[in-house]
Amino acid sequence: MLGFGTLTKKVFGTPNDRKIKSTRPLVEKINALEPEFEALSDDGLKDKTQALAERAMGGEALDDLLPEAFANCREAAKRTLGLRAYDTQLLAAIFLHQGNIAEQKTGEGKTLTAAFAAYLNALSGKGVHVVTVNEYLVQRDADWMGKVYGALGLTTGVAINGIGEENKRAAYACDITYATNNELGFDYLRDNMKPSIEEMVQRGHNFAIVDEVDSILIDEARTPLVISGPLQDRSEMYVTIDGVIPLIEDDHFTLDEKQKNVTFTDDGNEFVEEQLRVRGLIEEGASLYDPESTTIVHHVNQGLRAHKLFQKDKDYIVRNGEVVLIDEFTGRMMTGRRLSDGLHQAIEAKEGVQIQPENQTLASVTFQNYFRLYGKLAGMTGTAATEAEEFQTIYGLGVVEVPTNRPIARLDEDDQVFRTGQEKYKAMIDEIKAAHEKGQPVLVGTTSIDKSEMFAEALKAEGIAHNVLNARQHEQEAQIIADAGKLGAVTIATNMAGRGTDIQLGGNVEMKVLEAITADPEADPDEVRKRIEAEHEDEKQKVLAAGGLFVLASERHESRRIDNQLRGRSGRQGDPGRTSFYLSLEDDLMRIFGSDRLDKVLKTLGLEEGEAIVHPWVNKSLERAQAKVEGRNFDIRKQLLKFDDVMNDQRRVVFSQRREIMEAQDLSEITSDMRDEVIDDLIDQYMPPNSYADQWDTEGLYAAVLENLGIDAPVMAWCDEEGVDDEQIRERLIEASDKMLAEKAEAFGEENMRSIEKQLILQAIDGKWREHLLTLEHLRSVVGFRGYAQRDPLNEYKNEAFQLFESMLESLRTEVTNKLSRIRPLTDEEREQMLAQMAAQQQQVADAAKTNAPPAPTAEAVANGFDENDRSTWGNPGRNDLCPCGSGKKFKHCHGAFV
Repeated sequence: MLGFGTLTKKVFGTPNDRKIKSTRPLVEKINALEPEFEALSDDGLKDKTQALAERAMGGEALDDLLPEAFANCREAAKRTLGLRAYDTQLLAAIFLHQGNIAEQKTGEGKTLTAAFAAYLNALSGKGVHVVTVNEYLVQRDADWMGKVYGALGLTTGVAINGIGEENKRAAYACDITYATNNELGFDYLRDNMKPSIEEMVQRGHNFAIVDEVDSILIDEARTPLVISGPLQDRSEMYVTIDGVIPLIEDDHFTLDEKQKNVTFTDDGNEFVEEQLRVRGLIEEGASLYDPESTTIVHHVNQGLRAHKLFQKDKDYIVRNGEVVLIDEFTGRMMTGRRLSDGLHQAIEAKEGVQIQPENQTLASVTFQNYFRLYGKLAGMTGTAATEAEEFQTIYGLGVVEVPTNRPIARLDEDDQVFRTGQEKYKAMIDEIKAAHEKGQPVLVGTTSIDKSEMFAEALKAEGIAHNVLNARQHEQEAQIIADAGKLGAVTIATNMAGRGTDIQLGGNVEMKVLEAITADPEADPDEVRKRIEAEHEDEKQKVLAAGGLFVLASERHESRRIDNQLRGRSGRQGDPGRTSFYLSLEDDLMRIFGSDRLDKVLKTLGLEEGEAIVHPWVNKSLERAQAKVEGRNFDIRKQLLKFDDVMNDQRRVVFSQRREIMEAQDLSEITSDMRDEVIDDLIDQYMPPNSYADQWDTEGLYAAVLENLGIDAPVMAWCDEEGVDDEQIRERLIEASDKMLAEKAEAFGEENMRSIEKQLILQAIDGKWREHLLTLEHLRSVVGFRGYAQRDPLNEYKNEAFQLFESMLESLRTEVTNKLSRIRPLTDEEREQMLAQMAAQQQQVADAAKTNAPPAPTAEAVANGFDENDRSTWGNPGRNDLCPCGSGKKFKHCHGAFV
């Protein structure tokens, strides 16, 4: 018997079905316009763009322009790329334009889909940002879709790391800009540290389309973007503490794998205290519980976490003498991303690599709050439905599941659960051998580098050729994925989320053509393409006959979404395929989330070694466990965001005030108001309201006026006058300070004085904001303990953060007033002395540049096209990669040191 909910869905359809149905007439309208746009010349497409843009800027709604804009864009894509967008792609693009997340399965053409929504919204002239997860995809998508935009008369920009301020400003000035989420966030923070509007690179936040939206807005959103500067070097302390941790025994700490937390027991505290005393980090007679030991305790706890919670080749790898974090969802290296609060340094001490100094936060923003700056936000992914609640709650984004262009023909098998990991791995190797023998391509999904390498060793022993894709092979990622659909290919991959390159059966034609042309530049490209397309079609038919791509996963992830992404690699565009998950009771998810009952069931059933239990109930049970973990992680992110929202409100105030100051031509009124408020505060402090004259602290007021206002005013004589009150003293001080500033303005010149005021205010804001961020970090780290006193930590944080913000603004007024009162024009002698010093410094820099100039490029590098005067010939090396000039030095110590 059908349930009531199931019955109503059958009669009325799901909300998702109704959205699709209501949008189909719009697609039909676009299709009806196709003949009209096919008749246009190439210039006619550009003229149409111009006409649509004029209508958009004239106030016509983009919704009204949508059918014509989409028809124009479809025609441009047909002419430039040979691709005619499917109706399902148009559906998805409409949902993107409406500010939704379009869930499209793998291989449904998300890159082209985004171009339609980007083109329509770029007509307003306010710019569109298309966001992807790495720089390879940024450049690939911009080059590919740039042809479409160019045919339509629009400009395309690429904002990536290392291209220089001018190029980046030009990229953001384009109609459509492709960039990574990290670069967008960092550029926003850097812009709000710039001293003038002209130096800022971004021009606003109109509309963003986020590719792999679940990866960026959920997985990566757990870590804020931080721009920081170094603090004092404490590497010796980390090394000393690291020497203590391996001595700790199992009864010295408790490990909670569910909560990913580790803490010392009382015995552990006593043991550590004794060890630290021996090493001189705690004085004799002192205790870990003393207030003076707070910093030491913090670092000992971080050392314990580094050893017990962070595993090499799973959570991080050591590369070129650096600890590089690995994204647990995508398996990619997060180069440049560091753990905060000394945790990264603790891991560096554990691995025996050079310890980088700790950093002080200069500016920070979470991805949640950065992307909420946009007037309109949209996203694309193959898997968003499981996180629909979070997208709606935090970003106000709806999720629409877009139907596939062709029906899915993939077979998703029930999970197979083995008792031990060894039995599971043996069964998987047998399964891979069977598929390989009939020519079926296999994609083996693993959750960590060491497990992927274990499979590689086993396949090597069996004589099966294979490719391995994990953080170590990061650079060859696109090529390895492109080959994964070839006949008999075996690919072992760590976390296949968000890879951005389709696995096409028979291999990727474009990649094959590129390889052939690179190998033989003299060959006719058209002939090469014809030959390869014929070979590809033959190989594709063989792969289809073998059953399509077989995805074999070695474990379930905490998130169903990541499992679905792996599954979605098979069965693109209606291709046949097969997916299967092999699990064991020793897997992390099974072990942590209750495999005891299942183990008893397996024993009762009397399973033989090597046998597996396969049943839909097992799948349901695992999905419930995953849903619980996802719910808990969502609650954690929601709570973190509530705290960050407090800082975000203050960040918006500071950044908007900063921008107003940069845009203003004359700030004399603001500095005058600041002086008046400082004087008010001084009067209130030293001449309290409703007090008698003999209660006034006139000497204190005189000293404070001299200190803060730079005025040697006869305050004590004024106060001794008969009948004088605090209001009169206030007026005299305001008059004296105004007179002093007027004299300074005359001495400097009006224009110079306005410039000085602007720079002083900006410097003071930046300095005070940095101090404020540090204070808020410290407050965050301790406010949780207020819960023990039955007080809500979030409310406590809000109240204290507001008080700290008020106090910051007060000290800002005092600092600006103080600095303005102390500036004076240089004497002729001082000016000459300063010019001589500057000339000497410039000479030192020039001498140093000659001494430290990078070596001449090798003949081989020059032959390969390297030109030290042309950055575009250098490729895009990382800071720690070898320099492309062939010197053998790291890029940052060679040519990279001079850019």
